[in-house]
Amino acid sequence: MVTTAELTTEEKPEWCPGCGNFIILKALKEAIVQQGLEPHRILIVSGIGQAGKTPQSMRTFGYHGIHGRALPIATGARLANHTLKIIVIGGDGDAYAIGMGHFIHTMRRNLDLTYLVHNNQVYGLTKGQTAPTSIKGFKTKSTPTGSIEEPVNPIALAIAGGATFVARAYYKQTDDLTQLIIDGMQHKGFALIDIIQYCITFNKVNTPTWYDQRVYKLADEQHDPTNKIRAFEKALEGGERIPLGLFYRESRSTYEDELPQIKDVPLVHQPIDDVNINALIESFF
Repeated sequence: MVTTAELTTEEKPEWCPGCGNFIILKALKEAIVQQGLEPHRILIVSGIGQAGKTPQSMRTFGYHGIHGRALPIATGARLANHTLKIIVIGGDGDAYAIGMGHFIHTMRRNLDLTYLVHNNQVYGLTKGQTAPTSIKGFKTKSTPTGSIEEPVNPIALAIAGGATFVARAYYKQTDDLTQLIIDGMQHKGFALIDIIQYCITFNKVNTPTWYDQRVYKLADEQHDPTNKIRAFEKALEGGERIPLGLFYRESRSTYEDELPQIKDVPLVHQPIDDVNINALIESFF
């Protein structure tokens, strides 16, 4: 069985000391180890941002894509070889700004992907501008007098958009984070895990102390994740009370289930010796 040491590459992450990305990376490795998964059966796809550096630190298959495009890349990989476990990594800017269109449509298709979004409520890679999840009034280099926009609510969007597993984790609660990653990977369908983390360099408002005073566990209130209406109600909570854990889960067919072309044999393993596309090419002339 693979160990966390065997999943670690020689590439050192270029993250600030104290960054929550280190803890999320450790939790991801631990989730893979606990499931006994083989590294060559895992693909990690990321976009641009500090979180996007994750594949370089994992001894699995990896693809570092362009800004906001991790999900369509992962979709292509999933359809080409649906036997792979595919984990998509993004930051709140990558996922919920330029990647928002892909986010919505990947969810409604319900592809079997696990999306880990590192949500620190600020653009860390580009030195501290306001992000889609920044709270109203947040002061940054791009909003020196305070942001006038309401933040995106990724949990509510995911429930409405068709995700079949919707959860929020807190990077300091490492055991819960690891278990949610495991549950998301084992879920058949699109799983979003929005991970609250602290940007030690550029976000001096949403600090660990700020979060510690507000977060609570849905499990402690006997939340029923099969109740969509109740999940919405919990998703709309914020500010002084921030719920953590599994908001919503449902079982329905995935996009891949509806494709007879890959039902028996993954596309990547299908023979192409007798494939002739000349007639198709000629139809365009």
